[in-house]
Amino acid sequence: MADASRDVWITGIGIVSCLGEGPEAHWRGLNEPTPIVDVKTFAPYAVHPLCRVDFDKQIPKKGDQRQMEPWQRIGTYAAGLALDSAGVKGNSDLLGRMDMIVAAGGGERDWAADGAILTGLPKANDPERFLNERLMSDLRPTLFLAQLSNLLAGNISIVHGVTGSSRTFMGEETAGVDAVRIALQRIRANQSDIALVGGAQNGERKDLLMLYDFGGFGLKGDFHPVWERGSAPGFALASIGAFLVLESRDHAEKRNATPLAKLTQITVASAARQPGAVEASLDKMWGSLGSPDSVVISGATGCEPATSEERSFFKRHSQLAVRATGSHFGHGVEPQFIMNIAVATLAVHYGKLFAPFDPAGVEQSITGPVARAVVTGVGHWRGEGLALVERV
Repeated sequence: MADASRDVWITGIGIVSCLGEGPEAHWRGLNEPTPIVDVKTFAPYAVHPLCRVDFDKQIPKKGDQRQMEPWQRIGTYAAGLALDSAGVKGNSDLLGRMDMIVAAGGGERDWAADGAILTGLPKANDPERFLNERLMSDLRPTLFLAQLSNLLAGNISIVHGVTGSSRTFMGEETAGVDAVRIALQRIRANQSDIALVGGAQNGERKDLLMLYDFGGFGLKGDFHPVWERGSAPGFALASIGAFLVLESRDHAEKRNATPLAKLTQITVASAARQPGAVEASLDKMWGSLGSPDSVVISGATGCEPATSEERSFFKRHSQLAVRATGSHFGHGVEPQFIMNIAVATLAVHYGKLFAPFDPAGVEQSITGPVARAVVTGVGHWRGEGLALVERV
């Protein structure tokens, strides 16, 4: 029989996106489906920009802020919000043994240096010599270090004092799934009592938009909700920071922490992107944790064929109330699954679901109370994950 004291509670949420910062701002934004999306600055790409953030509130030292790239500031800020939410901010004894798992991509390019090199290279008499000289003189010695994904975890440790074990996962959407999955398993196995889990992305980057466009993944032109992008598929990149504080029930009760929800189960798969593979993968995973009384917080990207197959899966489960958060605050890749667990936590905590935002008809209204939410995360290229969040 499972040890109830090792149930994993979500006791803190730190989220920031185009909808604002914190749970209340996001809940208001989700219930007022007017997408905050920029289709001009990075035209032809659509991007969900970060809200205005006073980073001083969570990163008080200007020197710390200066040595971080934007995605690191976003993540460190969201981590601070999560620690505040859980009531552990400044508790050096607890933070000293708090584990941390981060889902992150690589750092940001020096766009000006890259542009100068690409402009000068075709004109150089000796292109190889030119390239070597420019790389040696134009790039900061610290640039490579700043691009390391585990710099986010390092900055959180420095700024907030989280100094237990630290892990960083890379691998696009699946990194976020595995970050939460490993934290859940470690707490259940009595290898950890409390963990900070999350990630961040700065979607307002020309280099990132270019890289994803090489694969045809970026949403271009007019903005449409996720389920309406079949004729012009793609995701609208987002600037997002999302962190959760997870802890064992026993640990939370001893410090009189109030649970927001319970994280019950996470399952992960990686189907080949062949016709029908994503839908079959969802079917298999759903059998282990899904139920007719669940609502679904979908991480559908809008990319094909994955989104059409997820939509087909929901069509066969027409009793489910589904909401795609990508229509509201875009796609954050690594932190997206974690952000959607935060949204699912709000739904079961408040006992209701936010309104549909889907002229295509995939999302249906719901009148009954919400006690269980399944989070889906289907990667734009590879990887699937499901999480079950329940009311405590």
